[in-house]
Amino acid sequence: MWKLAIEDAVRKTRQNIKKHREFFPHITEGKGYQWSENTDWIEGFYTGIIWLCYEYTQDEFFSQSAKQQVENFRHRLINRIALDHHDIGFLYTPSAMAQWMIEQEQSAKQLALQAADHLLTRWRPQGQYIQAWGAGGDPKNGGRIIIDCLMNLPLLYWASETTGESKYRDAAMIHADKSRRYLVRGDDSSYHTFYFHPDNGEPIGGGTHQGYHDGSTWTRGQAWGIYGFALSYRYTHNPLYLETAKRMARYFIEHLPEDHIAYWDFNVPIESDTYRDSSASAIAACGLLELATHLDAADPDRSYVEDAVFRMMKSLVNNYSTVNQPDAEGLIDHGSYYVRGGMGPDGYLIWGDYFYLEALLRLEKGVAGYWYERKC
Repeated sequence: MWKLAIEDAVRKTRQNIKKHREFFPHITEGKGYQWSENTDWIEGFYTGIIWLCYEYTQDEFFSQSAKQQVENFRHRLINRIALDHHDIGFLYTPSAMAQWMIEQEQSAKQLALQAADHLLTRWRPQGQYIQAWGAGGDPKNGGRIIIDCLMNLPLLYWASETTGESKYRDAAMIHADKSRRYLVRGDDSSYHTFYFHPDNGEPIGGGTHQGYHDGSTWTRGQAWGIYGFALSYRYTHNPLYLETAKRMARYFIEHLPEDHIAYWDFNVPIESDTYRDSSASAIAACGLLELATHLDAADPDRSYVEDAVFRMMKSLVNNYSTVNQPDAEGLIDHGSYYVRGGMGPDGYLIWGDYFYLEALLRLEKGVAGYWYERKC
């Protein structure tokens, strides 16, 4: 099952590259992608898909295509094009850092380190956190962190290991600790966002931007938390991160519907037309696979996690993938971007496609994604 799904993804990615050349996929309100310039927070996932296809096939077509895109990311960083946010890890980890991991290309390594430096400009020393959106001192976003940022931290951890400079790791760990304390609730659910006073870091309160309401649990955010804390544990060996990843994983698994694919929020009323978020389940599957690598074979939590991954991925392939749609541009359907804002509530999401393929390659070939160098 996994092999057929991977080969379908490879075919579709090859088609997309040939058809759209230098452009990147963006979210629309329909089922297809809109292809345009590299100006959003999501483009790195497309390059990551291409690198995964290369690792599976060893076809130079994919490596050449991915390297062309990395040069596009270099241009974007040099010219500071739409980079006033924290999602630098999402952009440069599956693109430049991936090239370094695969090819040991020094220019890619330097680009990834420059991206880590740019991410550090989001560090707010007065509040001791990485600001998610907007400029420093922004009246709305100046004190905001969001759970997604846990997946940007690996770029900082890697930069610290690569350079020997502790500033990257220190910022990442302080932010991870703050996220663990304020974004994860006592029942193991999570806030999407939390606000602090920008002058002194005093906590103000949790809320949401993309979830159902401020006190609900946005499923993609919960998935970011599972994977993000598992990766923080990989880099730091702090047992509190592993514990948090396990707690958030159990919450996610126990709140899934019968077909094992999450709705867009765990607290939204379930009706016949309630949107799913296949991307949340794809991210969670990768997070669970990462988590399983840190659990002993005899640990019952490991079999619990691995069984959940199998059920989730089987459902994604059989019920949500586009395997039977040869002309589709996306790999999995029924992802939801921003339901309350009416943006891409039901369609293809490039990060969903990326994590779906990453999970498939982990299951079929033992090939992990690009969030850490595989020697560590």
